[in-house]
Amino acid sequence: MNRKIIFLLCLISVACITCLQAQTRQTREEYIARYKHIAIDHMERYGIPASITMAQGILESDSGNSNLAKSSNNHFGIKCKTGWDGRKVYHDDDEKGECFRAYDSVEESYRDHADFLDQSPRYDSLFAYSSTDYRSWARGLKAAGYATAPDYAQRLTKIIEDNQLYLLDKEGGAELYTEHIKAEQGLNESFAENSSVGMPTTSSGGINPDDYRVAERTYGGYSVYANNRTHYVVAREGDTFSRIASTFGLTEKTLRKYNEIDPRTTFDPIQGEPIYIERKQAKWLGNIHRHRVKEGETLLSISQDYAIRLKKLAKMNRKKSSDTLLVGEEIRLK
Repeated sequence: MNRKIIFLLCLISVACITCLQAQTRQTREEYIARYKHIAIDHMERYGIPASITMAQGILESDSGNSNLAKSSNNHFGIKCKTGWDGRKVYHDDDEKGECFRAYDSVEESYRDHADFLDQSPRYDSLFAYSSTDYRSWARGLKAAGYATAPDYAQRLTKIIEDNQLYLLDKEGGAELYTEHIKAEQGLNESFAENSSVGMPTTSSGGINPDDYRVAERTYGGYSVYANNRTHYVVAREGDTFSRIASTFGLTEKTLRKYNEIDPRTTFDPIQGEPIYIERKQAKWLGNIHRHRVKEGETLLSISQDYAIRLKKLAKMNRKKSSDTLLVGEEIRLK
């Protein structure tokens, strides 16, 4: 009898673990939402198509769910190779116990991937292709020996086309992709403008729920919202930048940068404060063109309200970021 009970308890434990693993598995859509801006930034800096970077990340890391990705933040399956003096992990791949690079953050893995392609002579021929020619890049990566799978190029192309990642390669790619996702989920602008879901209608930052605000999903215990096509969460009691950053696969430094916080400061968010988990826009994408300054407002607070990067907002208004604003003054948003 005791053996039967122990056996049943073991079965229940295995079932619970399997259930928990399924609940914490990151979807492909969540993965793209997290890292597309890094891919776009690297496209602009190196010339590598953002669609290729995202497709490789998805394929090589199983959308961030592989053991290698979770244990070492290695999202591109890059092996140690000669000359690598960073951290290492050993993982079974083509051969048993192969050496792979380990990183302190996912962003570091993305950066090393871009440097790896940019600095390795065998990939030089790829940079002759346009950053919108993802098919040639996919074939070129296979031909240059990035992976041993015979259908590697076809698999990359399928991921790109199934998820319309080629939109990321175009000008304004992040916005185009967000619009595609909204349309796919039935979240058109009319719905977004009039939606007020879940959290308090206004936060301490003053975000107006009628301005492009919609709860898109729940992730890691947070409701994720969109303001000016930029994702953010609302800080909870006791939250820290470190905790929020870790939840969304960012470094604390990057999260503070997204929210334009002086890196020399150490304070954490207050309850109800909007915290952007991706880079803000260069301008307001809604219908209004100007904001009338209210008492106590600053360029920084307005930039947070409208999800506009502070430097861009200051530049379009011919001001310094630290300039004092006058009540009633009009601030251009686009």
